[in-house]
Amino acid sequence: MKIRAITGFFDPLTDSTSSLKSLADCTSEIISALQAKGVVVQSRRIATPPFPQWADDRGRENRHETIHALVDQTRKLGWQYTSIGPALPENINDYRDIPHLLMLDDTLFAGGVISSHGRLFPNATAAAAGVITENARTSADGFSNLRFAALANVEPYAPFLPAAYAQAGQGPAIALAIECADAAVNAFSQAKSITGGMSAFLTQLESYARLLEDTCNGICAHHAVEFKGFDFSPAPYPQEWCSLGKALELLGVPALGGSGSLAAAALVASTLDKGNWKKTGFNGLMLAVLEDSTLALRAAEKQLTLKDLLLYSAVCGTGLDTIPLPGDATPEQIGSVLLDLGALAVRLNKPLTGRLMPIPGKKAGDETSFEFEFFANSRIMELGVQTIGAPLKDAPLIDIPSRK
Repeated sequence: MKIRAITGFFDPLTDSTSSLKSLADCTSEIISALQAKGVVVQSRRIATPPFPQWADDRGRENRHETIHALVDQTRKLGWQYTSIGPALPENINDYRDIPHLLMLDDTLFAGGVISSHGRLFPNATAAAAGVITENARTSADGFSNLRFAALANVEPYAPFLPAAYAQAGQGPAIALAIECADAAVNAFSQAKSITGGMSAFLTQLESYARLLEDTCNGICAHHAVEFKGFDFSPAPYPQEWCSLGKALELLGVPALGGSGSLAAAALVASTLDKGNWKKTGFNGLMLAVLEDSTLALRAAEKQLTLKDLLLYSAVCGTGLDTIPLPGDATPEQIGSVLLDLGALAVRLNKPLTGRLMPIPGKKAGDETSFEFEFFANSRIMELGVQTIGAPLKDAPLIDIPSRK
């Protein structure tokens, strides 16, 4: 296991330059202390509240300049990636600005809310789909969509980007995103029973949390930074030893996407629910197709489909993540997928995201050709959806109370 990211949170409107420097110092001290314990820290990231809440303080006409200046400031203080939070449904024009914002700097991340607190927003969903198709045109490989996600019922302080954002008006905070799919592979490869495998997996995660928590709490308290906790969503690395897909197949699933996959996903998710650590973010299964060697393989074999992944999200996951789609996918087609994702999240009262990646010039079945350390190449997945019409499409919002 390793720390995928130590993510800091702050509000540019309430936190001064000195408090941002203190947050940077706090992050650096945590990294040094954990590295002394042998813990690997991959990156340091920072997130703000939704950008319309702070980036227009000097006027909307200065938004781009304000955001660019923030990225420069955070980079100089040591952060490698900056999330400016999501656009919000009350102003659809903010979604349309996101592709232009992401072009300001390739370390910038953003999101767009499509559902929250029992409400689904069809107009915002369509706008988020438009962001995805526009992002796909800004680079030859569609890579800009790695830095955007549609957010469905996602609360503040999730440390994984691009879902990460802070609560406006609150003080600085820190949370940790953990890469731990290897723990699942280790536990399930040695287990003689379901109970034994789940127990071994849980023990590894809780031991790792104990190794980290006292250090994080102490250093954060010294700097007057709130420690929000951990997101143990088993993030993979694109090799078999750190593949969540491999871990699920070790439970007896012949090939992920086939019968038994949903049961395996539910088992692992229920184990994460039992975890005794301070939780923030998802703490669910991260079935990221292009980041997981087994998922990428099963998708290439057409064993694993988009609908399968949406189904698994009902019992466990973090949503639809790094899904390679045809380059000619329309906003209407992508919006249809996101509408289902948003409805699922509010009905079950769980956080989900949609990080969909149309690849220019590619059609379903074509091979992907990314040269990126954190991606496993696959094939373009079938989109296979019909576009949605009225009245579902045209409703300003749809109330979907959570099931009790």
